[in-house]
Amino acid sequence: MRHSKAEKRKTHKRIVALASRRFREQGLAGIGIADLMKEAGLTVGGFYKHFNSRDALVAEAVGLALELWKNQVDAAASGGPSVSYESLVDEYLSETHRNRPGAGCPVGALAGELARSDKRTRELLSRKIRDNIELLVTLIRKTKEVDEGSARSQAILTYCALVGAIGMARAVSDEKLSREILKTVAKRLKNPGS
Repeated sequence: MRHSKAEKRKTHKRIVALASRRFREQGLAGIGIADLMKEAGLTVGGFYKHFNSRDALVAEAVGLALELWKNQVDAAASGGPSVSYESLVDEYLSETHRNRPGAGCPVGALAGELARSDKRTRELLSRKIRDNIELLVTLIRKTKEVDEGSARSQAILTYCALVGAIGMARAVSDEKLSREILKTVAKRLKNPGS
């Protein structure tokens, strides 16, 4: 039975969304194509109708996940909740984000693995991280009277602190320490002098 192009696009998006979530939850090597396709209700052979390789799927899945902040900004522009530097910091360093890596930032969930991924994935990752840093620059300049260079430095520091803090908060087994990491880094990013 032949499927329409619209059905194929819908299936493709479903595979990418599922892979994006599972990679963030289990790691890039944590789930195989066979298991992923089975979960999607498809056959392994069907995978190659959508992707040239596993690396191609990884790149798309990571790229999709790195659209989270852009999607929030787009929603805010359409009348949704506003987005601010403080709201991004608070959301990123929340217990919800810590507890649900499959719905969160792929860099915070997969940084070490992404550093060893293929060239295409790393180029896409670089572009998306650059976009997220630029978003932070814009938000910082809206709330603070700083020049472009200072805002960019603060944005890079913020991005690195967010990723590092969420990774550490997930890694430790002590719930109290995990919460302390999240709260302390959030407070210091929003109030550097405190």
